[in-house]
Amino acid sequence: MTDSTSRSTTTVSEAGTPGIEPPALEVDHISAAYGPYRALFDVTFAVPARSITALLGSNGAGKSTVARVVSGLLPSTHGAIRLSGHDVTGRPAFKIARAGMAHVPEGRGIFANLTVEENLVMAFRQRAGRRQVPESLDRAYQAFPVLGERRKQAGGTLSGGQQRLLSLAKVLVVPPHLLVADELSLGLAPVVIEAVYRGLREINQAGTALLVVEQQVDRALDLATDAVILEHGTVAFAGPAHLALAAMEEVLASRGGRPPR
Repeated sequence: MTDSTSRSTTTVSEAGTPGIEPPALEVDHISAAYGPYRALFDVTFAVPARSITALLGSNGAGKSTVARVVSGLLPSTHGAIRLSGHDVTGRPAFKIARAGMAHVPEGRGIFANLTVEENLVMAFRQRAGRRQVPESLDRAYQAFPVLGERRKQAGGTLSGGQQRLLSLAKVLVVPPHLLVADELSLGLAPVVIEAVYRGLREINQAGTALLVVEQQVDRALDLATDAVILEHGTVAFAGPAHLALAAMEEVLASRGGRPPR
């Protein structure tokens, strides 16, 4: 089993001196709880810079809890979170976002009462500045034409898939250092899932590292370079994506299950 925390990216600094780029995300012996219910136990893994890591596991394994902890929505009870080498443990979610993390949650993360364009303008003003808003809107509508067609429509009246695309468009145009994508394919038609995953690839190609929380194992592993498998709030596997399916099958075989495809 390969430990993904040991991987890093070799870079060249502005002065031309080779250096080591820290992982986009380091989760270091994290534990967390919801009141008296302990949800995570000593979870450790890393997301290398500019890479894609799939976070896999069955329902209740702790995947979304990890996403909430690393983005500051749920405090950890033990351990440390580092973003590009900087300790962000205990910081509120808005400060972690300012440090370079974007979280697209399972619940889609848009303002239902604002139009598509108002949602985008608000995000682009915050991330890119007022002067970049027109260009950013053009790029968003080019990436996802359906959003351009529905730019005056309230976000809350979009289909579930269109709301996911709206969440991704805000990130695609102004890429963060790290994107945490939480169950984006949940409940979507296959054609919409394809559009979502195309958007994720484009975001990664722009230099953003991805932590993709997913239940569709084959689709996530086709996208990812690395994988982490959670089981009952602990790490059962952390290593290269091409080894993860066998590890997942081993985990599920121990309790008579099969990985979802």
